[in-house]
Order: sequence, then C-alpha cells, then structure tokens
Amino acid sequence: MAPFRIGFVPEHFSTPLHFAKKYFSLSADLIPFPAGTGHMVSSLRSGQLDVAVGLTEGWVSALATQTQSQADQDNSQPTNNEFRIVGTYVDSPLCWAISTGYSRDDIIDVADLDDLEEDAIMGVSRIGSGSHIMGFVLADREEWTHPDTIEDHDLVVFPLQNFENLRKAVNDETADFFMWEYFTSKRYYAADASPHPIKQIGEIYSPWSSWKIVTSTQLIGKPELDEVLEKVNLGIKHFTEHQEEAIEYISSELDYEKEDAREWLKTVKFAEDVRGVKRTAVEKTVEVLRKAKVLKEDEGKDIEKIIGMMRKE
Repeated sequence: MAPFRIGFVPEHFSTPLHFAKKYFSLSADLIPFPAGTGHMVSSLRSGQLDVAVGLTEGWVSALATQTQSQADQDNSQPTNNEFRIVGTYVDSPLCWAISTGYSRDDIIDVADLDDLEEDAIMGVSRIGSGSHIMGFVLADREEWTHPDTIEDHDLVVFPLQNFENLRKAVNDETADFFMWEYFTSKRYYAADASPHPIKQIGEIYSPWSSWKIVTSTQLIGKPELDEVLEKVNLGIKHFTEHQEEAIEYISSELDYEKEDAREWLKTVKFAEDVRGVKRTAVEKTVEVLRKAKVLKEDEGKDIEKIIGMMRKE
C-alpha cells in the first residue's frame, strides 16, 4: 500500500509527527497546510488526503453540516471522499491570541472592536477554519449581538488564506483583527518584527480539547490505519520523553524562539493514546458551536456520523 498522505499544520504541535516518521518508520507523506484546518477539509473531500491532524472545531463544524446535508437526501451512505474523526491528538485546549495591527491606536483591547464606527472586519484563513469559527465563539463570549445565522452576523468575515496575509491586513486596515494560536503570534508582537508586526488585544481558549485526527471513511477499521495511529502514539511518547530535542526541533525547523517553545511545553498535553474520541467531547463542541450560531439547531445531532472511532468515557 502506498504511504498515507497525512495533512498537518506546520506549527509546533506537529513535532510528534516528525518524531514518528524519523524514529518509528511512520509510512506517510507529511503534507503541510499552513492555511489550516479549513484547507484540509477541502483536500479530504477531494480525495487528496488520507489522514489529517487539525482543530476540533473545524472538523466538527464541517462534519455536522455535511451530515445534515446527507440526511436531506434519500441515500445517506458515505461517499468515497468522506471522513470521520478517529483520534484525539491533543487533550488540552488551544489558546487563541486576538491581534490587530501594531499601530492601530483605535484598538487597544477586544471591547474596542464593538465601538468601531463600522462593523468589525475579522480576518480568517478560510471559511470553516478554526480562525473563522472561534470568531463566533468570541462574539458569543463578548455578547455581541447576532441573529440566527453566521451570514447575518454583524462581524464582517474576510478570508485571507494564511497567517502572513492576516498580519498584513490588520496593518493596512483591510481587516480589524484576527485570531491565531498564541505562541505562533507572539514572535510578531514587536515593532521590529518582520514582516508585518502585530499587537495582542486579548485571548480566548477553545472550550474543547484542541486537536483531533480524521481519516477517510474508506480506511476506518483497516489495520494500516491502526498502524499509523500507533506510530503517532510512539512519536508523542518520544516527544514527551525528549523535550530538549523537541525544543531544538521547534526552534530550528519551525521558527520559534527556544524560550517560547519551552513555555508552550508547560501548557500542552498530548494524548497518551490517540485512538478514538469521546462522544461527550464532540457533543460539547456541537453544543458550543450551536450557541455561537456556527451550527443550526438541527445540525450535529447524529454524532455517529461525526465520529468514526469511539473512545470510552
């Protein structure tokens, strides 16, 4: 069988995948997706990926809306390019930094976004990405008014593809703010950061464990998938037991400062066994996404069509 095509976001969280391939013969082509989870959703559906590691909210949102669409059809059997959540990669939540342009004196903190003369423009990587979905979780937390659909929300959403474009947009004021993982954002919080320095105006944690593994429905239950997940387990174990090596890799290959990598290690908890996902974890995510109006009330009810491999509670 050809090596699995595994999509991942090329940030510090990907380090155990590198170790799995380097030390434990993970049979896979690791394919970076700097634009994030939303881009991987498209690639999974087009058959360009077999497995992907991405943000929980992106997977659940995509699958919840997909399963509702299937339920409206006569034949709800999975098509060849569908996918399901089969693993839990990171147990800890993700800290999202909320950032604006470095010289935006009119925006000092999150509350200022609601006081702009016009609706705030939120930069996102892609529609359906974590940077998009978490914006509506933020809006719910801040009690910004919103009706029943994302499309009518008073936030203006501006897809910009990647982190660099987001930083550029908040500096030239084509966007007012964006959200990205804290430690990835932190290195640009200085006037001399290049290109496109930014400033932090707030933060928000995802109300769920942050990273999940998905796979094509065609691979669920196959021994090749079990082998891949076990190799990821070994990569995580090596990461946990060799943290100085992890710091060296993150700082030299992924462009983070060593002190930031060391601080990040204090905050993150990878799963000891990635296989499976708890039903309650997905139900909690669906509940929050409905409250934030990312999902409609009738979306996400069929949990079995979101989860491909259940983990015991």
